[in-house]
Amino acid sequence: MKRCFGIVLSTLLGVLAIHGQPGRPGGLGGPPPGPGLSGSTAKLFGDNSTFSADLEIQTSSGDASDAMTMPGKIFFDQGKSRFEIEMTQVKGGKMSPQATAQLKTIGMDRMIMISRPDQKLGYQVYPSMQAYVENAFPEREATGQASDFKIEVTELGKDTIDGHSCIKNKTVVTDKEGVRHESLVWNATDLKRFPIKIENTEGGTKVTMLFREVSFAKPAADVFDPPATAAKYDSMQSMMQQVIMKGLGGGRPPQGQ
Repeated sequence: MKRCFGIVLSTLLGVLAIHGQPGRPGGLGGPPPGPGLSGSTAKLFGDNSTFSADLEIQTSSGDASDAMTMPGKIFFDQGKSRFEIEMTQVKGGKMSPQATAQLKTIGMDRMIMISRPDQKLGYQVYPSMQAYVENAFPEREATGQASDFKIEVTELGKDTIDGHSCIKNKTVVTDKEGVRHESLVWNATDLKRFPIKIENTEGGTKVTMLFREVSFAKPAADVFDPPATAAKYDSMQSMMQQVIMKGLGGGRPPQGQ
């Protein structure tokens, strides 16, 4: 059991670490790890403040063995975001077939990451386990305003991405502390200049986000809330101890802390 738990723990932490990386170079995220489109990244979307799309995140640090592809579904509305991911669809990196199978066995094969800047909270939901972790936003992200970020756009040329005619731009978003976040952005001219591809590199890691099947219909309000029937945990550690270990032991997850 201890060996299985070690495999699951190392796999999960590896995936979460990669999800967290976009938050540093591009302003994505805050708790929970994942593409909460706030901060400096919100500037890249212009007037497109409500949408849903298929989202594929690709990461690479120059070592082919570290490359990872994570497909999912994202919903966004006025700063609130929800990212759904099937762990069985993740390719590369630390996701070995054995680890993926073990995640499915204990109910961690699906993750939903909800970002609620309006509540200064984030939620990391595991539907198969009927459990979620609630996190408070760091003070800097909780108090950040759109006016704290300035954007400079330089057109680099024209390109075509997934059949969409795009303008390729170099964008530099500067926060109120003078920190610069540089990205390459492909804005689709037939989709209200939506950034269907965003690429940046920081700390030696290249992160690419590809948006497909973009819809500008307003998502239902309840997609940005954790399930009412799920058990809430205040930390990943407590959920691991109380839920995952029970799952590995064949017991039923507790319905609360």
